[in-house]
Amino acid sequence: MPHDKRAYLVDILEACDAIESAVRNLDLTAYQGNRLIRSSVEREFIIMGEAMAALARIAPTTFGAITRARRVVDFRNQLTHEYPTVDDALVWAIVGTDVPLLRRECAELIKRLSSVDEES
Repeated sequence: MPHDKRAYLVDILEACDAIESAVRNLDLTAYQGNRLIRSSVEREFIIMGEAMAALARIAPTTFGAITRARRVVDFRNQLTHEYPTVDDALVWAIVGTDVPLLRRECAELIKRLSSVDEES
């Protein structure tokens, strides 16, 4: 059964949480030195990109409400198809700046959708 837009937002939120958990107490050097952590983080970004692409198809207004939503999809494509060119320092920067913002926005969208459902 296909997800609805709230389920895709939850998938993104959970991927953000998984990334934050994976890199907790690490710095860039420790991140670069741990292939398992890098693979885990990149996998969560791929999940985010897939969920975001689904939102673009089924809920374009929700997709448009997310900062850099298109870039999330594009980053997923880079990780999947151009993996040899992935720059760990860039991934690390995205983890530090974009993931917290994405998490906040998705949590707020989920909250808004839930309050709309309660009003119905």
